Amino acid sequence: MDIPVTPFMWVMAFLPIIVLLILMIKFNWGATEAAAIGLLITAFTGVAFYKADFFLLAVESAKGIWSAMTILLIVWTAILMYQVGDEARAFLVIRNGMRRLLPNELLLVIAMGWIFESFLQGITGFGVPVAVGAPLLIGIGVHPLWAVIIPLLGQAWGNTFGTLAAAWDSLAMSAGLTVGSAAYFKTALWTAAFLFLWNIVTGVAICWFYGKGKALKKGLPAIAVMALIQGGGELLLSQVNTTLSCFLPSCISLVVLLVLGRMKLYREEWSLEDSPIMNRESAAAGGGEAPEGMTLVQAFVPYFLLSAITLVVLLVKPINAFLGQFSIGLAFPETATGYGYVNEASANFSPLALFTHASMFLFVSSIIGLFYYKSHGWIHGGGVKRVFVKSISMTMPSGIAVIGLVIMSRIMGGTGQTVVLANGIANVLGKAYVILAPFVGLLGTFMTGSNMSSNILFGDFQMTTASLLHVDASAVLGAQSAGGAIGSAVSPSKIILGTTTANILGSEGQVMKKILGITVPATIVIGVIVYAMVAM
Repeated sequence: MDIPVTPFMWVMAFLPIIVLLILMIKFNWGATEAAAIGLLITAFTGVAFYKADFFLLAVESAKGIWSAMTILLIVWTAILMYQVGDEARAFLVIRNGMRRLLPNELLLVIAMGWIFESFLQGITGFGVPVAVGAPLLIGIGVHPLWAVIIPLLGQAWGNTFGTLAAAWDSLAMSAGLTVGSAAYFKTALWTAAFLFLWNIVTGVAICWFYGKGKALKKGLPAIAVMALIQGGGELLLSQVNTTLSCFLPSCISLVVLLVLGRMKLYREEWSLEDSPIMNRESAAAGGGEAPEGMTLVQAFVPYFLLSAITLVVLLVKPINAFLGQFSIGLAFPETATGYGYVNEASANFSPLALFTHASMFLFVSSIIGLFYYKSHGWIHGGGVKRVFVKSISMTMPSGIAVIGLVIMSRIMGGTGQTVVLANGIANVLGKAYVILAPFVGLLGTFMTGSNMSSNILFGDFQMTTASLLHVDASAVLGAQSAGGAIGSAVSPSKIILGTTTANILGSEGQVMKKILGITVPATIVIGVIVYAMVAM
């Protein structure tokens, strides 16, 4: 690569991202409008300064549209599941049942916004916890804006070892770590340790949002127990079985939380009347009466199905191998910039294994749940049609934003702008670069919406940079993936998933503004720890 890594080229590469952030945070633009401006700037800088031609832009745009389709499949199927529950009025049953089961409102918010999201992240990922969690939180009385913010934070700790360690496997592959080697487990240990820290931050933040000091005092015992099970459990299992190191602790935490709800500290009804995140009047007034005869277990039928189908398909190897062989990918030609930055040809770009994709699990669960509710008389005439019409109409606006953001990411990567961003930071800072190593991971997830993609994009770069700087690569790689996991909380494409199912599309800037105040300091702390441990 002959692209000059100069301050000017670095600023030009960073320009689309900074404009995107300013428009969304400062001017409260929605992601749809901001993505369009960011995309135009990315295309301009790619052609004007990175010597890309229009053929390259067209190819990368086509790749972006194809990649966006996999995200939009999840958006639509997650909204479909929401609409099934909404049409059957199952959320009213969930709200009433969970309140009886967990009379402590703070513990209820923790359960529905952190622990359940952790469980979903452990098995599905790909933004499903955010899309599914937002309407559930609204159902128990959480304000829509906070119903998006809380799941975004709640799912982030599981973003590396969740989805049965898909993002972790990508990091190991990109960095050339041999499975089972000392370096493999040492990197896993660093990664899990950083995520343990983030898990604690998540619990503290949710309590603080709910009621600051009063809520923190009340919720601290539960946070300590949950963080120890989730973060501590992941830390231990990362040295035994990385595939299950998030899934098993998240399952255990679900059970333990229900036990906590029956203990003296949390079994009595408790809430803060002036909690800024609650919108109890709206929740109580909305949706009418709960359907007659529906139990809490029946209300959760689509979610039980989602869990069961996902586990069977992903963990039973013969089934996974059979279903996984059916995939669809597109062929793309080789492209190159005037600086010699080459994007290799692909005969099967980003293949979509439809039957093992999270969207298929959501779709099947939704359809079975739809007919289950209908057979019990909880969905009436015209309800099936309404479910599909509403799900499609809710998906279309967010689809435009997702496509714009993903194309922007592809053009930045295809023109070499992404690599210049990372290289520029490393060249200027020397060993102090390790402080920003987690920010590179965060940047990757912010751009692509995926920790897995961030690890693929920057894993080898982080490994090479650590070697050149003569610092422990395991710690730097751990910071990369932990930063990528934290970045999933501020990724515009994931935020859109939440704002869509919460029916507040266009509020992405407000969501991001709240979350950046937590994610940025946490990422700085991780960078400082790495610097203190391996670079000083």
